[in-house]
Amino acid sequence: MHALVGAYVLDAIPDRDRSEFERHLLTCEQCRDDVRGLREAGALLAAAVAVTPRPELRGPTLQAAGVTRQLAPVGGEPTRRSWRRREPSAGVVRFWLAGVAVSVAVVLAVTAVVLGLHMAAMQRRLAAEDRRDSAISAILGAHDTVVLTAAVTTGGTATVVMSHHERELVFTANGLTRLPGSRGYELWLSGPTGITPVGMLPPGSRGMSGPMVVGHVAVGDALEVTVEPVGGSPHPTSVPIVRLALDT
Repeated sequence: MHALVGAYVLDAIPDRDRSEFERHLLTCEQCRDDVRGLREAGALLAAAVAVTPRPELRGPTLQAAGVTRQLAPVGGEPTRRSWRRREPSAGVVRFWLAGVAVSVAVVLAVTAVVLGLHMAAMQRRLAAEDRRDSAISAILGAHDTVVLTAAVTTGGTATVVMSHHERELVFTANGLTRLPGSRGYELWLSGPTGITPVGMLPPGSRGMSGPMVVGHVAVGDALEVTVEPVGGSPHPTSVPIVRLALDT
């Protein structure tokens, strides 16, 4: 789905893929940001190449419109058949070809920029996924790895795999209650120095949410999960639905 961002912005995907991608946009904040950014880039490119036609082009343009036959209505023949064919002048042809060339150049430029921005976003996403996978491997392979589980009060189970030596953990959850589109699950580290937001739990599939890597775990910290607005909150706005003490 992520690879369709550029084609979606250029309106270059079939209706079936468009519907599937738009359903994907409802749950993927990164793709929504990419679509917004690419559309803005396209608008800026269009504004950058906009020009005011020269006054002397008005005459040839009107002349070309007067001698160019219109397409027949769909499903029927033209009601008016009496028309006289006139060959356009060389100046009109050159003007038309120049317009086509400019249009093609603009389309190619927009396409190149859109695809370039999309590739850069994909590379950043892949690099972040590589860092996350490396962190997960380090935690799972640590000699002091422990596994903690707890029931979620609203349904489901939370699991933490933690390395005390690395002071990092991997959080996953199974069977969490499905929330409205405007709400999400946010993770927090709660300890002696206060409560710190960790981030929104990524949406999962097949009943599993996560995994999410949490670092810089201090002595005495506990991991909490609350239900917050989908964009996250700087401070909890609801009671924790699960709490896991990390120094047990």
